[in-house]
Amino acid sequence: MTSASPKAARIHTPRNAQRGVVLFIALIVLVAMTLAGIGMMRSVDTNNLIAGNLAFKNSAGSAGDAAIESARAWLTTKTPGQLEADQAGYYANWQPSFDPKTFDWAAGSMRVGTDNNGNTIYYVAHRICKESAKSIDATDCAKVSTASVGSTKGGGSYGSSPLAGTSLVFYRITAKIEGPKFTVAYIQAFVY
Repeated sequence: MTSASPKAARIHTPRNAQRGVVLFIALIVLVAMTLAGIGMMRSVDTNNLIAGNLAFKNSAGSAGDAAIESARAWLTTKTPGQLEADQAGYYANWQPSFDPKTFDWAAGSMRVGTDNNGNTIYYVAHRICKESAKSIDATDCAKVSTASVGSTKGGGSYGSSPLAGTSLVFYRITAKIEGPKFTVAYIQAFVY
């Protein structure tokens, strides 16, 4: 019995048929890895854009809260007689056709300013009265009665409000915030 030596087995294998197969497989793997890398980069970029947009939205919301507080503070400095006529950023009726998206914010609102995040803040306040209402005491205004305003918990009374026995008019405050990267937010609140 003669056994073939490993050298003899190699002689019978066609060397030319094996050349380039490994290179071809390596190129396919390289292309697949490149496509996977590009896909991961695009995914990370998209996630960063989404996170940035959410940060701008949250910043605009915080700026809107500041606008609501600014308008509320402005309303509390006015006497009822001063709130019977339209003023810059204030309307003595609720304007049923008011649309924050089409409203001329540059001309008809109060500009609070620009915060540290680059948000430009505006507000407009409406007294919730019909156009026919001339005074706050008019019956055409939405009011809350404070006759029973007080604090109770578990049946115990904790005192009454100094406003007990009066009627307070509702106001709608609408804020517009223009932020970086074309961020625009609208926030509304009702106060009395």
